[in-house]
Amino acid sequence: MKKILAAAAVLAVSLSASAQGWMRQPTPNDTLRSTIVLPDGKVLFQIYAPKASQVAVSGDLPWDRPVKFEKAGNGVWKGLCEGLEDGCFRYSFTVDGVKVQDPKAPLSAEQASILTKGEGYIKNVPHGALAQRFYWSETLGEMRRLHVWTPAGYEKSAEKLPVLYLIHGGGDNDASWPGVGAAGWILDNLLAEGKMLPMIVVMPNGTIPVQNEVPPFAKDMFTSIIPFIEANYNVLEDASHRAIAGLSMGGMETMEVAFTHPEMFMYVWVLSSSFMPGADPAAESARLSVKKNAAYMNTHFKKMVFTQGGPADIAYNNCKNTRAQLDKDGLKYEYMENAQAGHSWATWRADLATLAQTLFK
Repeated sequence: MKKILAAAAVLAVSLSASAQGWMRQPTPNDTLRSTIVLPDGKVLFQIYAPKASQVAVSGDLPWDRPVKFEKAGNGVWKGLCEGLEDGCFRYSFTVDGVKVQDPKAPLSAEQASILTKGEGYIKNVPHGALAQRFYWSETLGEMRRLHVWTPAGYEKSAEKLPVLYLIHGGGDNDASWPGVGAAGWILDNLLAEGKMLPMIVVMPNGTIPVQNEVPPFAKDMFTSIIPFIEANYNVLEDASHRAIAGLSMGGMETMEVAFTHPEMFMYVWVLSSSFMPGADPAAESARLSVKKNAAYMNTHFKKMVFTQGGPADIAYNNCKNTRAQLDKDGLKYEYMENAQAGHSWATWRADLATLAQTLFK
C-alpha cells in the first residue's frame, strides 16, 4: 500500500496541474524536462518523486545497461542511459514498484482516463474534422503541435471562415480541449442545431517548459501560430473574424495576447482566470498598457468577457481583484458565472457552449 501511495503522489503532483496548475506553489517539477539528450549522446532521465524510495526506468532501452537513479535534494531522481542509438523508444518509470507513465512527457495530459455517463456529448449529427497539425515555432526554435477543428462540410466548401483560438489551462496541452474538454462534440452539436455560425477552432499548446510561459506563448501566437493557420486554412484574416479564449493559465495567455495586440481581435473571453497570482494587479495592468489602451479596446472589442465557476472556483478572488483593477483603468467588459462547477471542465465546457453561440454575429 505504501508503494502505491508513493506512486500516486508522483502522479498527483503532475496531474493536479490540470485543475490548478497556475495556482500551485512552485516546485522543481514545473520546469523539469524528463528526458534530455546530452551532447555526448547519453540520455538523462528525470522524474520528480520527493517521497519515493526507489525509481527505475524500463522500455526499449539497452537491457544490459540498466539505468541507475540517484535522488537529488530537491526531490528529483536522475538516471543516465548509455548506448542508445538514434530512433524512437518506448519507456516508463517504475516508482516504488509501481509502473508510472512519464508525467512530464509531451503527451502525458492525453493519458488520463475519461468516464462518460449517459449520452455525454456524442450525438447523431454531422461531425466536423479534428486534425493534429505541426508547425515550426520561430519563438521557441522547435516543432510544436496544435489541434484544429473544422466544421462538417468544410472540405468541400470554398467559403472563408472566422477563427476562434481556444487555449487550455496549466498542466494540460493542445489535446485537452478536444479530449476532456469535448470541444469538437460541443461544436458539432451547436452547429447542427443552428445555434452557432460555421468557424474554425484552433487549439494551440500553451504549455512551455519555462518558469513563466505566458509571454513566450503570446509571442508564438503572433510570429507562428496565426501565420500558420492563415497560410494553411481558408480563413478570414481581419480582427472582426478573429476570437481568442482561454481557461485558467490559458486565460492569462489570452489577456497577454489581447491586451498587447488588441487590434488583432474583436472577441476576447477569459475563463476562470486573472492576472498572474501573487502579482500586483496594478503593475500587471500597467505592464500590459490596459489604461493606455482602454478607450480603444472599449470601442474595438465586440465582446470582452470574464467568467467564473462560482465562488468555489479557485481563481474567484484573484479574478475579482483583477476586475477591480480593470474597472479602475476604465476597461469595459461583461462578467458571468455560467456554471457553478468551480475550477473544472464542467464549467469550461459550459463556457464554450455559450461562447460559441455569440461569436461573429
